[in-house]
Amino acid sequence: MKILKKLNTVYFATALILGCTLNSLAVTISHVDPAFWWTGMKNTELQILVSGENISDSKVKIDYPGINVKEIVSVENPNYLFIYLDITTLAKPGTMNIEFTKSSKTTIQPFELKERNPKPGALGFSPADVLYLITPDRFANGDSSNDNLEGVQVNRERSGGRHGGDIRGIINNLEYLQNLGISTIWLNPVQKNGPRSYHGYAISDFYDVDPRYGTLDEYVEMIEKTHNQGMKVVMDMIFNHCGADHWWMKDLPTSDWLNNNNTYMQTSHNKWSIPDIHAAESERKQFSDGWFNRGMPDLNQKNRHLATYLIQNSIWWIEYTRIDGIRQDTHPYADYDFMARWCKEVTEEYPEFNIVGESWYPSGPGFSAWWQRDSKVNNSNSYLKTVMDFNLTFICQNAFIEENDPSDGKSKGLFRIYESLAQDFLYNDVNNILVFLDNHDLGRFSLKEDADLRKYKQGIAFILTTRGIPQLYYGTEILMTGTKAEGDGVIRTDFPGGWEGDPVNAFSKEGRTPEQNEAWNYMKKLLDWRKNNNAVTEGRLIHYAPGNDDCYVYARIKDDRTSMIILNGGDNDQQLGMERFRNVIGSYTKGEEVTTGTVVDLTSPINIPARGVFVLDLK
Repeated sequence: MKILKKLNTVYFATALILGCTLNSLAVTISHVDPAFWWTGMKNTELQILVSGENISDSKVKIDYPGINVKEIVSVENPNYLFIYLDITTLAKPGTMNIEFTKSSKTTIQPFELKERNPKPGALGFSPADVLYLITPDRFANGDSSNDNLEGVQVNRERSGGRHGGDIRGIINNLEYLQNLGISTIWLNPVQKNGPRSYHGYAISDFYDVDPRYGTLDEYVEMIEKTHNQGMKVVMDMIFNHCGADHWWMKDLPTSDWLNNNNTYMQTSHNKWSIPDIHAAESERKQFSDGWFNRGMPDLNQKNRHLATYLIQNSIWWIEYTRIDGIRQDTHPYADYDFMARWCKEVTEEYPEFNIVGESWYPSGPGFSAWWQRDSKVNNSNSYLKTVMDFNLTFICQNAFIEENDPSDGKSKGLFRIYESLAQDFLYNDVNNILVFLDNHDLGRFSLKEDADLRKYKQGIAFILTTRGIPQLYYGTEILMTGTKAEGDGVIRTDFPGGWEGDPVNAFSKEGRTPEQNEAWNYMKKLLDWRKNNNAVTEGRLIHYAPGNDDCYVYARIKDDRTSMIILNGGDNDQQLGMERFRNVIGSYTKGEEVTTGTVVDLTSPINIPARGVFVLDLK
């Protein structure tokens, strides 16, 4: 009996080892990116990234009508394969099988080819739109069931922690945004992030929505409902870096998947080095190849497989979810040639689409103009349609409160606005410039001491009537405040009323203070008026330099419509004569102030209150 028992034990152990060996010969797949694709795309090439233990040892076979296998690439890491296909016009929607055969064992990976998405979207955005920037974690919590995931607890007392805002909270407040007059919402990144990241800029999966915000289906639902209400959606993307928690960080495909041989090297943040014709190449390399920080590893877009992966990822989001635009984070930090290729390929696939690149240059418009497509000052085309006017933003932060400069009698702030816009000759396209007073990285425009709302009204009137595409930051309409010195978490404060149990609900008129309602109503009137004013959204801008009267005057003109804006940058009322502005006033004799309905006589001097603003439709 003992011998039999021993033989049985040996047999069982042998069978177990043999079974494990046979199982180990079969291919086990851990990731397939993208999970599906479409027929009928203009660019017929498709890269499929497949990862699994020693998958490169397998033979790959695809037999599907209209599909040609162009290339199967194994890289230095045996756990990855890159499959390149040509999806010809003969390919029909359906499920194709990708066969992986290893030691006579075959694993079949189904891969769906969808029909192109017929739903509206990919509409782009233009000066006719107004973008409303939302930090999803801080706007509204519509689903408390996704608050505490992966061991991270919601703690609204901690400014740098998760607060629980989500996609459902945005869906629940779309009517609020529509009533305010917003045409387009832009969300800080919704893609999956590590458990400690609430802001969205440390992506751990480029093809998934962060579960604390909701699901991919909820994101698509939000976009559909936004479109149904006549609004658009802009998606925030980051190609310069990923998060340290990204799934591929545990097993990188190649030794050059990240810059600096997959090793941390801090970026210099010297973004000036890229346009600088005198910059040493080492200066450019330290900037573009350095990591944003240790938690955001720098991606090497010179690696052709990674470059194609990222480009396809953005096209996947556009086609599947029908987003209308993309804001690309840290645009100058990534490889220049790659970013140009990305902009070009996206635009070729979706001609109406718009991309705005974060080009954070606080001094002068020349650097931002350098990054715009078909630039007058850059011989290498970036193909980037829209740039961000940070220079104007930093001027505006103080322009509407600065005191007069006694040395020349000019209002420093308003003259600096004039001086900045006077350099628009540097831009190839002055209409496709994003203009804004603040955002999630800057101190808020509203000030607690602006009790009479003079700065607020001048700033809102200016940003909604100057050239370019206006962007507003969530909460500006209710005078939310916060300085950079107080921290990013304060700048990204929760919107009052977005959480059950909040003591006040600023989403409703009743929950706002009189001052907040005055600010909200002022913005709404301008937004509603702007929607139907092609002079402001399409017209030429003509402006006059502020002089001793401290007033900055400009007009927007399109065909037979003229709007005239007057800003008093001084601390005294001004009697402003109209003769100087006759070439824009023309035969008009009256102007209606659009926020008050007051009619002013243009045939005689106008009294402009100290720090006052008139937005006039000429009659």
